[in-house]
Amino acid sequence: MTDFLPFSKPTIDEATIASVADTLRSGWITSGPKVAEFEKQLSGYFGGRIVRTFNSGTCTMEIALRIAGIGAGDEVITTPISWVATANVILEVGATPVFADIDPVTRNIDLDKLEAAITPATRAIIPVYLAGKPLDMDRLYAIAAKYRLRVIEDAAQAIGSTWQGKPIGSFGDFVSFSFQANKNITTSEGGCLVLNNAEEAALAEKYRLQGVSRSGWDGIDVDVLGGKYNMTDIAAAIGLGQFAKLSDITAHRRKLAQHYFKILGADFEAKTGAQLPPADFESGGVASEMPGTHRPTPCGCTNWHLFQIVLPERITRPEFMERMKAFNIGVGFHYAPIHLFKLYRERGFHEGMFPIAEHVGKQIVSLPMFYAMTEDDVERSCAAMREVLG
Repeated sequence: MTDFLPFSKPTIDEATIASVADTLRSGWITSGPKVAEFEKQLSGYFGGRIVRTFNSGTCTMEIALRIAGIGAGDEVITTPISWVATANVILEVGATPVFADIDPVTRNIDLDKLEAAITPATRAIIPVYLAGKPLDMDRLYAIAAKYRLRVIEDAAQAIGSTWQGKPIGSFGDFVSFSFQANKNITTSEGGCLVLNNAEEAALAEKYRLQGVSRSGWDGIDVDVLGGKYNMTDIAAAIGLGQFAKLSDITAHRRKLAQHYFKILGADFEAKTGAQLPPADFESGGVASEMPGTHRPTPCGCTNWHLFQIVLPERITRPEFMERMKAFNIGVGFHYAPIHLFKLYRERGFHEGMFPIAEHVGKQIVSLPMFYAMTEDDVERSCAAMREVLG
């Protein structure tokens, strides 16, 4: 039997492993010089914007909300299709999550419905770039400016994605990234937050370390309620090794995605009833369609963090996943609709409120996509899908 092909797997090279070993031997394993270097390199990538690293891509969003002054009585609009952390952080700061349904093609929040959901209590938006796919960033920020809203971009999956040739994170308001194990680059667990100015950065530093500020050898004070969110030098050493390969990782993922489209063929959707992802690729800084597809040309290019299809109603997701497993192919799903979890049902959400998100959340699956994959692996995945979908 062929080896199991997982839907995701991190690739850590020997040089990075050696760097982690050196860090362990150095005696400085918590936040130190490796963290500082990682933040410096990330800042360079994001056009010189200030970056601070953390131990997750969840606390980054919570801290951004706190810096923006979001709290009790405030509403924050987001998408129902994301990891539940996106909405949980809104509850954590005492604010009220408001959902808007998604676009059926991009599977990101529908900006028309987002704008319609704005009320006098709305203070912020948390857009999510599902599978690394950006929104219409120009329109997003035009809406934010029109209603004087803060934007906390949940770009957890979007490192390496671009908008009009510019990296996501190099412009905008707060931008949060995750470096969790299945992301395009990883620190094992971790994340970073792109900030707007030195004042926000100083506040972020307080929030990530118990609210502490220091002056001199023994001067210490606490003026905000912080947590314990700092990144370690061990994690940063992994991140530095991964970040050095970001360009290669992104290019390889795009190559794999192109091969998926090629092998599946232009008639895959018509034959199976499944829905492919938007087929955007970048050429000379400009987004373009994959030849042979019928998708509208988007203005932003994904890093292909995930390659997702929406299954036809004639097959359930558990059935599809089980049958793919029989072919030794791993499949994930991202994500179940947040508003249908018990925590959110208890706050008044229910079926029928966001029908597109509910359909996609029921039928979406993530096919194998990771840096160590080969085109042969893509062909294995496609062959299994053809068998399962008939």
